Amino acid sequence: MHVIESGNVAAATGVKLARTQVIAAYPITPQTPLTEKLSEFVESGELPAEYIPVESEHSAMAVCIASSTAGARSFTATSANGLLYMNEQLHWAAGARLPIVMCVANRGVGAPWTVWNDHQDTVSQRDLGWIQLYCADHQQIHDTVLKAFKLAETVSIPVMVCYDGYLLSHTYMPFDVPEQEQVDGFLPPFEPTHFLNPEKPRNFNTVTLPDVRPDLHGNTAPGYMEIRKTLHTDLRAALGEIEKIDGEFGEAFGRGGEPFLEPYRCEDADYVAFCMGSLSYQLRDVVDAMREEGTKIGVMGLKVYRPFPDAAVREALTGHKGVIVLEKALSYGNQGALYADVKSALYSAETRPFVHNYIVGLGGREIKTQHLYDALTESINKEAAIGDEPQWIGLKL
Repeated sequence: MHVIESGNVAAATGVKLARTQVIAAYPITPQTPLTEKLSEFVESGELPAEYIPVESEHSAMAVCIASSTAGARSFTATSANGLLYMNEQLHWAAGARLPIVMCVANRGVGAPWTVWNDHQDTVSQRDLGWIQLYCADHQQIHDTVLKAFKLAETVSIPVMVCYDGYLLSHTYMPFDVPEQEQVDGFLPPFEPTHFLNPEKPRNFNTVTLPDVRPDLHGNTAPGYMEIRKTLHTDLRAALGEIEKIDGEFGEAFGRGGEPFLEPYRCEDADYVAFCMGSLSYQLRDVVDAMREEGTKIGVMGLKVYRPFPDAAVREALTGHKGVIVLEKALSYGNQGALYADVKSALYSAETRPFVHNYIVGLGGREIKTQHLYDALTESINKEAAIGDEPQWIGLKL
């Protein structure tokens, strides 16, 4: 069924079709309409779930940790400082290997306060141990929510589904909503391996020790360091599961095929603009204009940020003359975080393109197509002059 709705409703519809069992809700702009829509689904009986309104984002994640530990398919959503308020619990959810799914409608972080879009909220949380998936339109939001539940429950790692606040959360676009039977065939009921069960009492997430030690049965149990290595190893292995699940989704719904990167006119490109989120679609207009002028350039959108698909990025970008990384976030005192990851991925390439970094759209600063055109043109024509420092697009002072 084709509908025209907001990005938040696209996410909510995916959560409903996933037959989510517990929803923890606390309002924060611009994700609030998502949890409001879910409350309507629950109230109407369309979604037989426990809808739990809480007093803070910290409590929202605490509810999800508890419900997921009890074996329920669990969901919440947040933005900006709400995500930061969850921080302690986000580490716990990852360390406890709980398959929670959370949508983040990306918004700038205070201080100073802003309700407008950038990626500083989720990018600042990239080292939590959560999987981070980024969307460029409403269809991707809806589909990624469904894939996120299957991925989280396959690898026992929580997943963030990230999409641009207002630019996607509040705009209306067409997207396809599959039938419930189709989704049930793709995403079976959640069957946790370990969960709280009164019939079989056990302890969860007790204090561990720096070193390994024998458990109650005399087997060697991991210490803290082994537990962390396992999480890292499983995150890296999740790249294979992401590719597998994308293939299964394509077979079920006829969409997908690009699990990590979404290229546009990159086949013969000398230069590639590289970014995340809806910016990759805006850049297509710039690429088309520059192509008409004779510049061989393409744009590539990154769909999976953590775990970082370094092999896929290296393969996709090797052979081009230059890569221009544009991002709505900054690792303060250093450079763009995405830029650093791209450079790292290309380090072992036999022939490396030049890589430039542009910071754009912080706090919702308007991203004008002409400014993007000027930045890409500058990068191509002034390769040596730009160097390694991040350049800023749209500054007015």
